[in-house]
Amino acid sequence: MSDGSHLHGAAIQDFYPEDVAVCFGCGRLNEHGHHVRSFWDGEQATATFRPEPFHEAITGIVYGGLLASLLDCHTVGTGAAALYAAAGRPLGSAPAVRCVTGRLEVDFLAPTPLGPVLQLRAWPVEVGARKVVVEGELTADDVVTVRCRTIAVRLPDRS
Repeated sequence: MSDGSHLHGAAIQDFYPEDVAVCFGCGRLNEHGHHVRSFWDGEQATATFRPEPFHEAITGIVYGGLLASLLDCHTVGTGAAALYAAAGRPLGSAPAVRCVTGRLEVDFLAPTPLGPVLQLRAWPVEVGARKVVVEGELTADDVVTVRCRTIAVRLPDRS
């Protein structure tokens, strides 16, 4: 079941209020950030990212901290979208649903090569009133190089 937002080019992060849109990983208002844009289809979210040469850890290999931060923002955004969906609400409807990372477990399965566009995928596995457990993965050239499990915690509503 889809809310259709991905069909119009709207990412989950496009609906974040300004106080959340400053995040280094996914904030549209952070001019120095990574600008992760996650697209929710009603069951999972997808995103892409092309690392630059300055994202290297060793020649030809992407820095693991960057990969963890990409998955962090992508899975927390997925958690927010899952909370909207569980409440039967469209993305961006008031009050805004905002989440932060309660826990992030990252497994590096293989070196992630510099060069290909990275594919991120995340899906909720448990949705509660205040927290969502999200699993995610990052692939390069169709090889899963990183997996994660995130607990996204909903922040209290603000008026």
